Order: sequence, then structure tokens, then C-alpha cells
Amino acid sequence: MRTRAIGDRQVGVIGLGAMPMSVAGHMPDEEQSIRTIHAALDAGITLIDTADAYTPSHEDVGHNERLVARALSRWSGDTDAVLVATKGGHTRTPDGWDVDGSPAYLRAACDRSLKALGVDSIGLYQHHRPDPKVPYEETIGALKELHDAGKIQYAGISNANPDQIRLAHSILGERLVSVQNEYSPRFRTSEPEIDVCAELGLAFLPWSPLGGIGRTGELNAVFAEIADAHGVSPQQVCLAWELARSPVVIPIPGASRPETIIDSAAAAGLELSEEELARLG
Repeated sequence: MRTRAIGDRQVGVIGLGAMPMSVAGHMPDEEQSIRTIHAALDAGITLIDTADAYTPSHEDVGHNERLVARALSRWSGDTDAVLVATKGGHTRTPDGWDVDGSPAYLRAACDRSLKALGVDSIGLYQHHRPDPKVPYEETIGALKELHDAGKIQYAGISNANPDQIRLAHSILGERLVSVQNEYSPRFRTSEPEIDVCAELGLAFLPWSPLGGIGRTGELNAVFAEIADAHGVSPQQVCLAWELARSPVVIPIPGASRPETIIDSAAAAGLELSEEELARLG
């Protein structure tokens, strides 16, 4: 598989979003999830994205992180080549979701993620979502402390606007390597963030690159027409379109079945013509 850079690491141009394996109402059994992760790794995917908040309920925080750790422990390949990215700051409550960007919370969340993943240092630790109650510079300062303490190897941010990206970069410098925002054919408002990432040399990791859980079949007719011409799925065309947007883009499609992530991984080898890209918009 082709590679792109996250910091000074090279990872496959397609990553794996592990969230669907831990979402109530959609999650498969554990063995299927582990087969899915192994299928991704066997297909050349070397970036796995998770979060402490990816869990079926607030009572099982870290569920997805522990699942990823178990899958890696059972894989026969070189796990040193795999970059595991997790996130903190988006919290689960009995009523749903909340945010906590306080430095104290992020320090505690990072320690909990270290334990869940079974590692001494997290490959890529990302602030999950801005907290309007906490000045952004204080939240980002906590990431700097975690990096300097050796608890994380790289820092990232998620759901950030261009001003927040620039602020985080001014505080973290080379410690900041990635931005993870929503981006897909149906959600293109992150175009400015992609351009800022390209300017600053940061990887841009689109979450829900196929439109979100249950929406992957909603790609418009042009994607299907181009897919038919290449003999591939519309989802592959979608991911190839995103890869063509900028050399900093590394999509992280979610998957809960081996078949879907194998299909997504094949997008790494799909080249679209300029005319096809123009048709896709």
C-alpha cells in the first residue's frame, strides 16, 4: 500500500476507524471485530483510530481501546509498524455525550488510555473535541505536557477550525502532527482545514469519510457511474477522491466487517483521472 506521513512516521494512505465496533446497536461480537482489525492489518493498513469514548455505554469507557489492544496482541505481523491513534476529551454520560477539555481531565484520560491500550507511550494522542468552558490554549497546553512527559509520541487535534489549528500549532510546534475532522462528499465544510494542514505540514484524517454509519450507500450517482467504469465499489471511488484532494489526506473509514475494510483498503490503488475528479466535484 502507498504511504503518507504523520510526523516522521509513514502509514498506509487508508486507515481504519474502529468506532463502529463499539457503538451500541451496531457493534458486532468481539471475534468479528478482531477479524476485521486483522483483515485491515493484513491489507497493509498501519493506522488504527480509536478513542476512550468509543464504548457502548458510559459504564465501559475504553471499550474500543481494549478491543484494539487485544486484536494487536493476537496478530502475527509486526505491530511496531502500526500507529494506534486514540482521543480524549469527548466524554460519555448516562444521558449521552459531553466534553471536558480541562488539563486535569486530559491527564487522567491519557493515563486511562495508556492502561487500556497496554502501552507505556501512546503513538498519537488527539484532543477529541473543543470544550467551550475551557480556553483552547489550556487544553492544548495539556497535550504539550503529556508529550514532554513521554506519555504520548505525537499530538493531534480533532473537530478543530482553522484558527484552532493555528493556535495549537503555535503551542505544540512539531509535536502537532494531525487534525481529524469530518469530511466526505456530503460534508465538505472542512475544505479550509485541509488547506491549513497542507500549509503547516499536518496530516488531515477525515472521520466518516464515507458519510457515516449507515450512510455509505448514499453516495451520488456519479460515484456509482465511475465505480462501474473501474469495476470497483462507489466507496472505493469516494476514498480515492479524498486521497486526490491533498497529499496530506489519510481517510479513516469505519468498519465492523472484514469485507468492508478490505474493500476500503483497495482504494489505495485506485487512480482517478482529472476528468473523473472534475465530475465528482
